[in-house]
Amino acid sequence: MVSDCDEVLLHMVAPFRDWLGESQGVTFRMEGNNFAKAMRWTENGEPVCEKDIWRLLGGFFDSEMHRQLPIEGAVRGINTLAEHADVVILTNLNDERQQNRARQLAEHGIHARVYTNQGPKGPALAGILDEYAPSRAIFIDDLPQHHLSAAETVPHVRRLHLCGEPMIAPHIDCAHAQGHAHARIDMWSEALPWLLGELQHEEEQA
Repeated sequence: MVSDCDEVLLHMVAPFRDWLGESQGVTFRMEGNNFAKAMRWTENGEPVCEKDIWRLLGGFFDSEMHRQLPIEGAVRGINTLAEHADVVILTNLNDERQQNRARQLAEHGIHARVYTNQGPKGPALAGILDEYAPSRAIFIDDLPQHHLSAAETVPHVRRLHLCGEPMIAPHIDCAHAQGHAHARIDMWSEALPWLLGELQHEEEQA
């Protein structure tokens, strides 16, 4: 079981928005599916340039990760899955933030090995599968581009598109509708039975 973190296990955009408004002079308003266009300087309404977006994201992950709280049902869900399968976290953060992410998750009761990655997740997912050599694997992520990457790189992996942040979930293209994920479920209360069913299917085939 390979799971993303932000917007799957922990809220990210909501605390990021709050921090931007409180201390960075930036208004974050998600009106479409373009994350970059959601950020404007509060003083003049001008869009935040790409360089500053990356700087602000880095600042958030360097000093504000304590603001991130669990998605409803995520801690119970992922820990229930850990009773039936190996669970690892594949998160798109720079490698130097790996220990902070692992510590952050542990503080919320999620004790899992954390892999960091930059860019499409398919190749990193393939590397994890090479290491663990599981009989069956499931990948959970909130962004459709990572499901596309996984589908192209490791097509045998079962893929669940889950975005647990209501503020952005309606704006994210559905990887299931695009044919790159096997299901789209945005609530852990509904996702957990699906995931357990996938694991049960594996046990029946074993």
